[in-house]
Amino acid sequence: MKIKVCGNRQLDQLKELENIGIDYAGLIFYPQSPRYVLKKITGKEVRDLNLSIPKVGVFVNASEEEIILQVEDFGLDMVQLHGDETASFCSRISNRIKVIKAFRILDVEANIDWLVKEYEEVCDYYLFDKANAGLYGGTGEKFNWNLLENSMIGKPFFLSGGISSEDAEALKTFHHPFFYGVDVNSRFEIEPGIKDMTLIKEFVHQLKNKNL
Repeated sequence: MKIKVCGNRQLDQLKELENIGIDYAGLIFYPQSPRYVLKKITGKEVRDLNLSIPKVGVFVNASEEEIILQVEDFGLDMVQLHGDETASFCSRISNRIKVIKAFRILDVEANIDWLVKEYEEVCDYYLFDKANAGLYGGTGEKFNWNLLENSMIGKPFFLSGGISSEDAEALKTFHHPFFYGVDVNSRFEIEPGIKDMTLIKEFVHQLKNKNL
């Protein structure tokens, strides 16, 4: 199971992630987020870290030009499109870089297969998050994972939304052939953009049985 830690805004913590078994580092480029990376660090500073783990830029309804600008400035390896991006938009971005398309799920009988259908050929991964009116993520709330278990999703996907260290056992028992990893954020923070590295290390140990 892969682990993506999203929302870091401190260079030392970004560097530490690669030493404790984290698989992806997520940087948020959404100006309305309290974890907006451009308020704290520059692309050059991140490039100079020479991180070995992939860097994922999270964008919400950004223009194609803005996304490509930050991909080049920060040396991003992937982008996560977390807004209302169309399949055709995702297709254009995926011609330049790997794409994670995020979907916000309501706790109703959502038809997951229908939701992702037009994106099957235009992205590399899916991410499923909790829907909340007026918000594009960071709700700190879970959705009903059972909605995914019987879906016919044929692409690797991340679970997101309110995941905490207390969910480790439930994650290990969640089954789907394309379940790829988890995306964690607000439940592992001291304050927005500053992670509780002790909690993250414990989570890695719980999921991957690594002593750190």
